[in-house]
Amino acid sequence: MSTKPQNIAQFFKQFPTDEACLQHLFNVRFGQGFECPSCGRASKWFRIKAERAYSCQFCGHHLHPTVGTPFEQTRTPLQLWFYAIYLFTTTRNGVAAKELQRQLGVTYKTAWRMAGLIREHMADVDGEALLGGKGKEVEIDETMVGGKRPGKGKGRHLENKTIVLGMVERGGQVVTKIVPDVKRASLLPVIKKNVRKGTLVHTDHLHTYHVLRYEGFTHDRVNHNAGEYVNSRGSHVQTIEGFWAQLKRAINGTHIHVSGKHLWKYAKEAEYRFNRRHCSETMVSELLSTFQPLTPKRD
Repeated sequence: MSTKPQNIAQFFKQFPTDEACLQHLFNVRFGQGFECPSCGRASKWFRIKAERAYSCQFCGHHLHPTVGTPFEQTRTPLQLWFYAIYLFTTTRNGVAAKELQRQLGVTYKTAWRMAGLIREHMADVDGEALLGGKGKEVEIDETMVGGKRPGKGKGRHLENKTIVLGMVERGGQVVTKIVPDVKRASLLPVIKKNVRKGTLVHTDHLHTYHVLRYEGFTHDRVNHNAGEYVNSRGSHVQTIEGFWAQLKRAINGTHIHVSGKHLWKYAKEAEYRFNRRHCSETMVSELLSTFQPLTPKRD
């Protein structure tokens, strides 16, 4: 049974101060009784007021709950970071850096950096599930994102664009990858790494995909050039095309322009949202409680 998303009043009741945010990070990453990396004893940890750290009761070793998180190297208050993540989870098309600047009262440079790190954190938390398998169906498609270069001439619409490859399991998760082109050498290794052999794969008529049937996949396709969107066997790529529409709405409506260098982060943000479309109310809790394992070195 799903629960209601946390509202803003509930959020600030849970995280009323920076201290509450730091305590939350300590609790979800370590907790009282955590074995000290220095002396190896299950310790009671005491808060060090002069820094964002806790001290071992036995040897005085310091634990820093923000190390290994997006908040590690920042002077921005933790409560603002937590609120920024809350905003990311309560908007359908993402949050522009300008909006973060306005909401948080920070500089544009700080807001832009925060947004980038939050997107990277979403990518880390989401991970990359292996798609498909026997009896499963995966749609694969590519899209081009980016602006047009001024001027006229054949091929102008292809310039200054970035290609994104998407793979989505019907009823399951999506995985996106930035690729340099749509040649076999660029697409096939990515597909083989992310989709299990034996999967029924649906694509359009891009010639590169023809080789899939010789690589351990069952392959069906639709011919968009002939006006076909669902073939006589029921094959289509409408799920992944719906994902592309959502990604481009976010970019065109919220961010206006995204450089090719940073596009992967926006694709991963859209991927994270899509993969939690049936449990969106859990996103803020998950993002504030899931971090890479930290194994501090002994002093």
